[in-house]
Order: sequence, then structure tokens, then C-alpha cells
Amino acid sequence: MSTENEGFKNADDLTRWVRYLLYAQVIIILISIFSGYLERQLLLDFQNSTYLSQEQAIADAEASDQRQGLVAITYLVIYIVSIICIGKWIYRANYNARQLGAQGMKYSPGWSVGYFFIPILLLWKPFQAMKEIWKASKNPSDWQNEDVDDIVSVWWALWLVSNFLGQYVFKLSLRAQEIEELLRVNTIYMISDIVSILLALSFLSVVKSIYNMQMGHHLDNMRKHVDEWSHSDNETVVRMIK
Repeated sequence: MSTENEGFKNADDLTRWVRYLLYAQVIIILISIFSGYLERQLLLDFQNSTYLSQEQAIADAEASDQRQGLVAITYLVIYIVSIICIGKWIYRANYNARQLGAQGMKYSPGWSVGYFFIPILLLWKPFQAMKEIWKASKNPSDWQNEDVDDIVSVWWALWLVSNFLGQYVFKLSLRAQEIEELLRVNTIYMISDIVSILLALSFLSVVKSIYNMQMGHHLDNMRKHVDEWSHSDNETVVRMIK
């Protein structure tokens, strides 16, 4: 009888939480875009000297800063929790691909997550690890000859762009003083938010696909085991009758 599936760990709850957190990211980013739009209107009012009262201008600026700060803190909390859950999910997906019968995988469950935190290597190693997980999940018995869907490449391209924009807008914001500079930061920040939404949605598609492929193989293997057990029991009954 095959030993496949014996170490397979159900990822239902973990996958569900990753989905929830990705949806939460999309929601808070949409809120961030709206808040950024309000901030942009405030900056334009400053630029056009719309305010007749300095006190009102200061009050609106402080309210805008508080709103932006609250949105940023909320997003940070969701993002940190997401990193933890997604890391656990990638580890589990790599592990389960091996339990389904994938042999000769180059990237271990630990390194498929760890490469995200190593400078320079994070630019391509996690992508290679995820491609390997995808192929091994699609066809564990002959994964080396499988192709990877375009969504994996799209996800990685968006991940690189998102990280580049995030670092760029952070450095730009540190030295922004004039209204024109603040408006530029605001624009790039909202572009970064849009990319982040696309990134979350693309990874959601990757997660769903890998999860469905692995569960499909897992259920097929379980059916095979049930058939083997049933056949074995029938033979035992026949021998007892004889």
C-alpha cells in the first residue's frame, strides 16, 4: 500500500485565514486610497491658498495626519499578521507537496519561506521556490516536467514592483517638505496602494490554485487507500470462508 498522504497536513484553516487576511489587506488599502485622496485635496487647498483661517488649516492638517496615522497602523498590524500566516502557509504547501509524492524538490519548506528575508536572494529565490511548489502540487509524480501558470509570474512581478515603490516612496517622504513634494509622495503612495491590491489578489489566486491542486491529489490518494483497504478486507473474508 502507498505511503503517500500519511504525513499530509490539512491546510483548510490556514488557507482560510490567509484568504481572510488578503481580503482584509484589500479593504484597508482601499481605505488608504480614499484617505490619501482626502489628504491630496487638503494639500491642493494649501497650494491654492483656499484657507482663510490659519487655525482651521492647522486643525484640518492635524486631523488628516491622525487619520493617515490610524490607517497606517491598522495596515501594519494586518500586514504583520499576514506575513506570519502566509509564511506558515508556504511552509505547509511545500511540506504537503512532498507528502503527496514529489521527489527531488530543491527548496525545503523552511528555505521557501526564509529566502523572503535574505537581502539580494529575496529578488528571485522565493519565486523559484513558489514555482517548484506549484509544479509539485500540480503533478507530484512528475513535477519537473510541468509548466507554471502565468499567475505565478504576475504575482512575483507585482511583488517586486510593490517593494520597489514602497522603498522609493518611504525615502521620498523623508525629505519631502514643500507642497509639490508632498503631492508627489501622495501620488506615488496611491499608485503603490493600487499595486498592493493587485498583488494581494494575484497571491490569493496562487493560494487557491495550489490548495485546490493539493487537496485534489490528497483526496484521490485517500480514495485509492480506501479501495486498497476494501480489497484487502474482501480477500481476508474469502480466505476465512475457504
